[in-house]
Amino acid sequence: MTMIAAPRPLPFLTRILLAAALACACAGALGADALERAKQRGKLVAGIQYVVPEYQAGAKFRTPEALDTVLLEDAARRLQLPLATVRAQSGKADITLAALPENAPRRDGVTVIPTGYAAGPMAIMRTDTSIKTWEQLKGRKVCVSAGGRYAGMMETKYGAIELPYAAPADALIALRTGLCDAAVHDSALLEELIKLPEWKKFSARLPAGPRSMLAFVVPASDKKTAAFLTQVAKDWKSGGLPDQLMKKAVRNIAFEVYLDQEVPDCH
Repeated sequence: MTMIAAPRPLPFLTRILLAAALACACAGALGADALERAKQRGKLVAGIQYVVPEYQAGAKFRTPEALDTVLLEDAARRLQLPLATVRAQSGKADITLAALPENAPRRDGVTVIPTGYAAGPMAIMRTDTSIKTWEQLKGRKVCVSAGGRYAGMMETKYGAIELPYAAPADALIALRTGLCDAAVHDSALLEELIKLPEWKKFSARLPAGPRSMLAFVVPASDKKTAAFLTQVAKDWKSGGLPDQLMKKAVRNIAFEVYLDQEVPDCH
């Protein structure tokens, strides 16, 4: 179980709006047709919130918090290009996949293409918890994934003591073994997780907060890239791919917790 010291993140809304703005600015500066640029380079460079560290031989495999990388791998396969991911704020991406509030106002100069995946922050706890509202997280230990959307949000918004872990499985093991009072992840993930019998004792929940949608952000001037990504997103939604990937991730995370929890559940 790996707890990490993460740099202080920007506030949640600031991060995603900055990602959207930079995606537009950098893509516009590099040329109107991002896909043609990627083909000439021989690689699709995609901007995401958190770049998952490269797997090291011998390390425990961990399922990442977000679906963005695996979705982008499918988009890259359709272009017959290898995928490289960079932080959205880097200004080096051909395309960007960002979590944007569902009710966010549209930004001039940007085309937003929803992928069909949306979720909000949700907390789960032991069923005998005294925490009944988000405000009661103040001063309580909350486990989060360092690469998740909500790192920094629980401390900034509610005054919680955040314990950042390298991956969801590690944060959830910490919850089960009593190192934290709550774990916060995507509502779509946690709603599926607590359906599992082995999570019954940890199925107390705080209602999901405002939802964000995972969406491509493309400069409005790049019509060809927008058309391609619109078709990709349409295919994903019609085939239910985001939901399938989320359920697969939940099964994998639950198995990782099962394999690596070294001490019993707290009582």
